Amino acid sequence: MEYLSMLPGPTNVPDRVMRAMLAPIINHRSDDFVRLYRDVVEKTRRVFRTEGDVVALSASGTGAVEAGVVNIVRKGDKVIVPVNGEFSGRLAQMIEWQGAETVRLETPPGANATFGQVREAFDNNPDAKAFYVVHNETSTGTMVNYLDRVKDLASRTGALYVVDSVSLLGGAPLPVDEWGIDVCMTGAQKAIAAPPGISPISVGPRAKKMMLADPPKTMYFNLPRYFKYYEESSHTPFTPALPLMYAFREALSMMLEEGLDDIYARHRACSEALYAGLGAVGLSPFAREEDRSVSIVALNYPEGLEDGPFRRTLAERFRVLVAGGFGDLKGKVFRVGCMGEVSAYHVMRTISAVSSTLAMMGFEADAGAGLAAAQEKLGSL
Repeated sequence: MEYLSMLPGPTNVPDRVMRAMLAPIINHRSDDFVRLYRDVVEKTRRVFRTEGDVVALSASGTGAVEAGVVNIVRKGDKVIVPVNGEFSGRLAQMIEWQGAETVRLETPPGANATFGQVREAFDNNPDAKAFYVVHNETSTGTMVNYLDRVKDLASRTGALYVVDSVSLLGGAPLPVDEWGIDVCMTGAQKAIAAPPGISPISVGPRAKKMMLADPPKTMYFNLPRYFKYYEESSHTPFTPALPLMYAFREALSMMLEEGLDDIYARHRACSEALYAGLGAVGLSPFAREEDRSVSIVALNYPEGLEDGPFRRTLAERFRVLVAGGFGDLKGKVFRVGCMGEVSAYHVMRTISAVSSTLAMMGFEADAGAGLAAAQEKLGSL
């Protein structure tokens, strides 16, 4: 039996997407590549819901995030950034490595900075060059629910609005242009359900103008270089990961065929089913209810249950993969991915496997209650 990847990424990849990687290697300076890359850019724009520039980087999600930092932030800048976990902490670190001052809105893991705190930070720092935010904190299973309201704050002072949505874009609404987002980054291996290695970034006109006026002193992540190559020839400045680009295009095509709104509804239903089902089994969510992620379900371990033996048994006996915790949360939580092609099958198999593993390890687990609670949320999905 194949593994069921219920990780917070990389997620399960549809066979159709995997087969796309079997396309022959082509010259990345050819008309064949122009057709491929133009299609990738256009489909990516539709998924991001933007008319802005799009670059599909051959890199991990962290590469796209780093590109979003080094092309904007300069020594002496001031940047507002909420921090509540591993990846938002890394984002703040990248900004500080650029020589900028960060206004960190620090909250405990599992809770987000409130919109009121963000508004206060803008009020107190009208000279901030940018607001950076992690849409979905992968390490703690929290999601920011007020991104649609930040545009008004940023427009008052002229600050750029930058969103790291590596672990959520494609799984929940994020209309980049409508919400006034200047730069947005994601990774193909999460909600888009492609293999890891392609990470798109969208750049709106305000951010592009700033980047062109002051290009970064870097080579590979120099976005103005990508803009130039695309405008002149629809090429990339460096050799792209061609098989992954084919797979990424196929994953985008599948998303657009299903319909973005239907995908968001499917993710929401599966997420609610996992929370309800695993809760009925006897597990408690880590994040506050109002901050819980759609794509990553973080759960507290019952007292006495060891992380390593639990996840190893789940993988070896039931072929279901989940992730452990980061840093201070190591051994305290485990995380279930709810993204990509996630369906009722993924949800029910995961709840059944987790329940059986808990029972095998001597913990009470009501599998029947868990499956019934999940089914109620799944409805006809």
